[in-house]
Amino acid sequence: MNGRVIVVGDIVTDVLAVYDGPLAAGSDTPAQIALTAGGSAANTAAWLAGGGTPVTLVGVVGADAAGADRLAELAGAGVDCSVRQVAEAPTGTVVVLSHGDERTMLCDRGANARLSTSDIDRALAEAAGAVHLHLSGYALFDGDSRPAGRHALAAARAAGLTTSVDAASAGPLRRVGGAAFLDWVRGADLLLANLDEAVALAGTADPAPLSAHVRHAVVKRGAAGASWASAGAEPVEVAAEPASVVDVTGAGDAFAAGLLAAWLGGAGPVDALRAGARLGARAVAVAGARPRS
Repeated sequence: MNGRVIVVGDIVTDVLAVYDGPLAAGSDTPAQIALTAGGSAANTAAWLAGGGTPVTLVGVVGADAAGADRLAELAGAGVDCSVRQVAEAPTGTVVVLSHGDERTMLCDRGANARLSTSDIDRALAEAAGAVHLHLSGYALFDGDSRPAGRHALAAARAAGLTTSVDAASAGPLRRVGGAAFLDWVRGADLLLANLDEAVALAGTADPAPLSAHVRHAVVKRGAAGASWASAGAEPVEVAAEPASVVDVTGAGDAFAAGLLAAWLGGAGPVDALRAGARLGARAVAVAGARPRS
């Protein structure tokens, strides 16, 4: 077994709308709509647990029905939750417009913005056997939760854990600035970004410039595969796994879980990338961001 992974970040309710054809702005577009569990960190935790990796999720939800439902779903998926419930903010909600290999999100982070350094310290103290901490970049985009996100990386390193960061979303990266984000995550063991996020961070889809800031960098290119770069080594690439795309929501979170489980189990870059690609292909073949039971 790889040891316990601590995942830090958002827990939300997704209002998922999967539609075909063009979006009729100002009018009606037929869609399949469902309320589903979401949140980048929560998704990755669920995919890790589904593969047998012990995992603790650190986050904040509202003291509301949605928060109770999200926690029950995570517990049912085998995720240990170090999650605080707060009365002063609702559980986060994201409206996801999913079409082909693209998805657009309208985000209300709600209680996720209340993540604190004490939430991190409590989880690190209680998560026996933890070997790695994975941070969703959403915690760094928001000035309210950023201190907790940065503290998570520093505290994990001080405790002897390896660390990884998912760059999360290109739009917020452009708003906070790629240079600032790279400074916040400097020294992490692994940074994962999709093509748009890599461009927002370093102006290129090549992972090599990112590896100047972290030990290893991975760039996901969807159907074009993925690449891995480490300082002082030649980058490696793998092809994407064949998949019939239904909904790409959460595919990057699943990829991260597959890659982390393999890498923490001793796999090299090529095998870790392939493990991520396999789980990503499973994710896009169904609607929603979580593994099917």
